[in-house]
Amino acid sequence: MSDTTTTERYEPGTHPDMPPPLLESGVIYWIRKNLLSSWTNATLTIIGLYGLWVILPPFYDWAFGDAIFNAADRAECQSKGDGACWAFIQERFKIFIYGFYPEPERWRSIVAFVLLFVAIGPLLFDKFPYRGKAMLFSMAYPFIAAWLLLGGFGLTPVGTDEFGGMLLNVIVGVTGIAFSLPIGIVLALGRASNLPAVRVICVAFIEFIRGVPLITLLFLASTMLSYFLPPGTSFDLLMRVLIMVTLFASGYMAEVVRGGLQAIPRGQYEAADSMGLKYWQSMRLVVLPQALKISIPGIVNTFIGLFKDTTLVIIIGLLDMLGMARASLADAKWAGLSSEVYFSIAIFFFLFCFAMSRYSLYLESKLETGHRV
Repeated sequence: MSDTTTTERYEPGTHPDMPPPLLESGVIYWIRKNLLSSWTNATLTIIGLYGLWVILPPFYDWAFGDAIFNAADRAECQSKGDGACWAFIQERFKIFIYGFYPEPERWRSIVAFVLLFVAIGPLLFDKFPYRGKAMLFSMAYPFIAAWLLLGGFGLTPVGTDEFGGMLLNVIVGVTGIAFSLPIGIVLALGRASNLPAVRVICVAFIEFIRGVPLITLLFLASTMLSYFLPPGTSFDLLMRVLIMVTLFASGYMAEVVRGGLQAIPRGQYEAADSMGLKYWQSMRLVVLPQALKISIPGIVNTFIGLFKDTTLVIIIGLLDMLGMARASLADAKWAGLSSEVYFSIAIFFFLFCFAMSRYSLYLESKLETGHRV
């Protein structure tokens, strides 16, 4: 008995696509290509898997399996087991988030934080609903956030000395990120300017900023700046920090943007000139869009570094999330739980920085810079 095979006939170009071979697609293909493509990769993969097998089970037992979530103090945690004492984080959670911000007014910081995502949405995504009108809100957001956090005009005033915890990190980081990019672009254009006075000023500023550690500038803002002000002048410490952090990030941002400008072929400038575009028109319509696209990885890297550097404000007496954690560890009731505290802070910064890096990959893919998400 023989099998009969029926072959369908298709017109040229109409045959349906056949599924790819099993070993050339899917999970198996990804493993072969990325983990087992050579003896070196296979060896490293085995070593990595062994390391995970050694590290992950004990870590899981410490962080979850044997963890203590309810306890009155460290002694009670130790009496219940050897796992992480998350009861400490749970008790001080609000302090880590809000610092000394008055508890009845904390709803204002929550509203400001939620509105932050509404404000940056139209800036980050082209398909944001009602993007044109939402951009107007984005422009007004810094003033709305300042009113919500500081009070006045119907809200109870709150001094900046009561800001702390994650709230302080976000304020310093977002302010520095929002203002350093436009200032950095102006500095980069000034450094490439044909006007000698403008070029010298921009070069001097950029080189000074890049040659001085941020911690030195923060000390300058907290102590020495008062010597240059008229007697009796009161200049808010947080405002001084925001200015210094923004200027510091602007210097590095200028060099990132300048690298993008130098990568633009000379023909692009000549093409803009041939179309009769003036300097600012050619920069806005032709040169800068291409330069910023090239500079996306460097720009996001600067943003990530700036956000992590917000922890340096602890040096001048501002208690950010790290400062609040260190102050909490000084309490004899919970002394010795530094692993839980610093692990929680690391997770917080990782989430923020990872989100920025993923958006960078999305933007690069969208603008076809040669990378994929």
